[in-house]
This record gives sequence, C-alpha cells and structure tokens, in this order.
Amino acid sequence: MTKKQQILLSALSVVVMLLLILLTRRVWFRLDLTANKAYTLSAASKKLRGEIGETVRLTYYLSDKLRSIDPAPAEIADFLREYEAGSGGAVQVAVKDPASSTGAAERYGLQPQQLQNVEADEASFSMVYSGIVIEYLNKAEILPWVFSFDTLEYNVTSRIRSLLSGKKRELGVLAPEAQRNWSEYYGFFNQVLSQSGFSVLPLSAADEIPDTLPALLVLGGAEELSGAALYRIDRYLQLGGRILFMEETVQVDLYGSWEARPKEDRGLLGMISWYGATLESGLVLDRAALPMPYQDPATGEMRLIRYAPWVGVLGENAGDHILTGAFGGADLFWASPITITAEAEKVKAEILFTSTDQAWLMTRDFVVRPEMSPLFNAEEEETRGKRILAVALEGRFPSWFAGQEKPAPEGGEWEGDEWRETATALPDMPDEAKEARIIVIGDADMGGALVQYTQTQSPLNFNFLLQAVDWLGNDDDIVGIRNRQTGTGRLDKIQDELARARAMNFSRVLNVFIVPLAILVFGVFRMMNRTKRIRGGRGGKNTPPKARDASAKEETGHAVS
Repeated sequence: MTKKQQILLSALSVVVMLLLILLTRRVWFRLDLTANKAYTLSAASKKLRGEIGETVRLTYYLSDKLRSIDPAPAEIADFLREYEAGSGGAVQVAVKDPASSTGAAERYGLQPQQLQNVEADEASFSMVYSGIVIEYLNKAEILPWVFSFDTLEYNVTSRIRSLLSGKKRELGVLAPEAQRNWSEYYGFFNQVLSQSGFSVLPLSAADEIPDTLPALLVLGGAEELSGAALYRIDRYLQLGGRILFMEETVQVDLYGSWEARPKEDRGLLGMISWYGATLESGLVLDRAALPMPYQDPATGEMRLIRYAPWVGVLGENAGDHILTGAFGGADLFWASPITITAEAEKVKAEILFTSTDQAWLMTRDFVVRPEMSPLFNAEEEETRGKRILAVALEGRFPSWFAGQEKPAPEGGEWEGDEWRETATALPDMPDEAKEARIIVIGDADMGGALVQYTQTQSPLNFNFLLQAVDWLGNDDDIVGIRNRQTGTGRLDKIQDELARARAMNFSRVLNVFIVPLAILVFGVFRMMNRTKRIRGGRGGKNTPPKARDASAKEETGHAVS
C-alpha cells in the first residue's frame, strides 16, 4: 500500500467515525433489565413525536463540577439522549455548563444549589446547577433542580405535553378547615404539585368553581361547608368535573389535646355517600401501624412506638386500578373506613387500597392519645377485618340537589348596623350529568404536615396523590409513566413486634457471625486443598517414580539410591 493510499484510508476512517458519532444522536440503544422497564422510553413519550409541530429544545444546564463528583447527572444526560433519539429529531437536546454561558441559566429562573464535597478529609462547598429548560415556540417550562432519574420522564413528558396543548396543568383546591389550611398545613403538598408543573388555584367556600377547571381537591370540610358550597361542588361534578375528596368522620385536635370526637356533617359526607362511597363513622386501626416518636409524659423519655391509629398501608393491599399499578404503600392518619354504595349500572367503582386483614375499628369511645393505647383494642375482636380506605368512581353521578331549590348563597358586608347581601345567585344545574371521575380517600391528613412526624417520612403519599391528580385529568398514559418509575415500597412490612425482632436478630447474626465464619471456613478449605495439591505434585503417590526421586533429591540435597 502506497503512502497516498494510507493517508486516504486514514481520512476515510476518521469520516466514518464522525458519521457514527452523529448517528448515535439519532440511534440510541440501552439494555433495560428492570422489571417494570423503568429505563425504556414509554409509549406516551414516543407518541409525542407525531404531535410536535416545531422543534422542542431541551437544554440541561449542568455544572461540570457536579458532573465530576456524582454519577446521577450522567444517568440523566443518558436518558435525555435516549429521549432525543426516540423523538426522531422532534426534540433537540443540549447539555451546557452554565459557567460557559454567562447568565443563561439565571435568565430562565434556574438557581444554583449548594453542594458539599469532601476530598482528602477536607469539606468544601460549591454552587452547582442541574436544571432543565424546555422550549417550544416562544414558551418555556422549567425543571429548576433535577437530581434523580425516578420521575424524570414523567416531568419531561408532562411539560412538553403542556407546551404543545398551550394549557396549564391547573388544579383547584378547597381546604376550608382552620387547622388544615392550604398554605401551611398542606404547604409541602402544594410545593410538590408546583414542582410537577401544576398551577394551583386555592378556593374559599364562597368562591365559584370555574366550569373549565380540570380537577378539584376537596380536603376536609364536613363541618365547614354550607349548602351553597356543596351546590357549587355538585354542579361542577354534573358538568363533568373531576374531584378528589380527602375526608374523615372523626375530628382529632391536632395542635392541642389530641382529643377525638365524631364530626357533625353539614351535608358533605352525605353527598359523597349519594355519589357512591360512604365514609363510615369510626377510625381504622391496624397491626400495620406507623412508627411514631413519642415522649413519655411521666419520665420525659423519647422513644419510638407503633401507633395503631396511624395505618401503614402496604403495597400488597392495592387494588387493580391503573392508579395502583406500581403502588408502594401510603401513610394514613386517623383514617375512616369506606363502604362502596354506588349503583353498578350507573357508576363504576373500584377499590384503590385497603388495610390489612389484621385491622379493626374504633366506633364508640374515641381515645387516640398514645399513653392510652391499652384502650385501643376494646373493639378489636368484634370488628377485625380488612377495610376499604380509598376508592375510585367513574360515571354519571346523581345530583345531590336534584328536585331541590337552590340554597341561598352566603356573602355580604356590614353597612353601619345593617347587613347587606353581596353574594351573587347560584347558577343553574345542567340538564344532564356528564361523565365524571371521583376519588375518595378516608383521610384528610394524607397530604398534610403529619407525614414529617412519622419515622418513615414517606414520599409514597405524594407519589400516589400526583398519580391521582393525573388520573382525574384523564392523563391515564401519564399515570402509566409514573407507574414504571424505579423505587421501592415500604421497608417496614413486618408489623408483628415479635416477628420483626426475630428477623432483626437473625439479620445481625447472619451478617456479624455466619457470613464472616463462612468466608473463613471457605478460605481455610481452599488453603488446605491447595497445600495438598502442591504436596501431591512434589512426591505424592500419583507422581511418577522419576519425578518423586527428583523431588526427594531436591528436598534432601542427596542422591536417592
């Protein structure tokens, strides 16, 4: 081969390599061995390929410093490359270091996070970026901080879909109880919704519910909501609305004595029962109890107890609904049991999750203070059994106000010594009910601040509630994406104290004694076996005579006669 041919061949090789590199941006392959194919692009994401008119630009602002010290950003970048390849060019991905594009990240509202790095026993702090900007035409959606793969596809696909439709993922919230206000008690839930791309519209009991609102959360309110407020909720549902009711039949004084009493229903619980899910008067207690830090009032000692009125729902107690396809569990606080009363020919009712079959009820003397736990079991023998804790209803629901006059709207102001009504008349009910969806959960605290007081501090509640909101908005395929995400369920499945203690002791013995001993025995056995082979090779009975003579001569230094 001539020198000219060698140069030409080398140049062609470089060109082929460059073309292959460019091709990998369109053709991307990764073997996914996870059980639920969490690392494979979902059908919902692939479907966007035919819906995108103009190019979607996705920019991952990633600090080189973060990339060099943590593997998570590389996994995120790999997924984005796969997303780009799966879009067939409809989505273009770029990974940029904000340090090389001064002010670009801040212009989109991305803020750096402080990261601690330990090197050579010295701790240092760095301000790093790991955020995603999604642009379509002249609109943009922001993921301000991305540091986990778990919900990445869900967040990216839901944001792109929102940009393509031009509609914000809006959600109305009605939280009328003073102890459970939206801005404080449900503050973290509000933050989770906002980070997932929802625009939250807080409503008061006197507000009109927009007819076009995609979904509505009603959090408590059995004693607070008037007839006019219930009329607005009922009318919204008749128009085809989607509602998540998180309710309970027993009121517990959260910030005081923890005294419990039955709630006096002004109509909300009756209306929900009319739709097809009756919340029974009482509390569900379960052997699958949540751990709770408790300070003994007599000794002042802080210890961890299993508190039966706080139920740890297990993933294995989920129904067959799409919402519970990857249900890992939930934490419920003073939950009420539910009975399905829907007419099967009109409304489809499905169980979402239940207690264990070791649950029981408290229906008479509502005692929930931890120091009075011996009284918790008073009704256990006669009420033990599995209880429904959440249901999904779908269909055309009967109106609670059918055949009744409109309730008088409430609202006005004082003018001197006279009260002047300012509330506008309530609108008419539609002539015919449309297809609607309802979720009923027998606990108003599931999305509230009590989650932080459990030992688990579980994110399972918010994962389920986000899926519930997506299902209410008819985004069944988006729900499917969240179902495929990686993650684990409850780690505290063994609820029996004795069985759990035995399992923990066995684990300690296994890890501290049995495993090291097995390794030691294996090592001794291997050493003895190796020594035996060496000796056999130097003069054992299977060694040829001449080899044995040579070996003996080598060891003694004398000739063998």
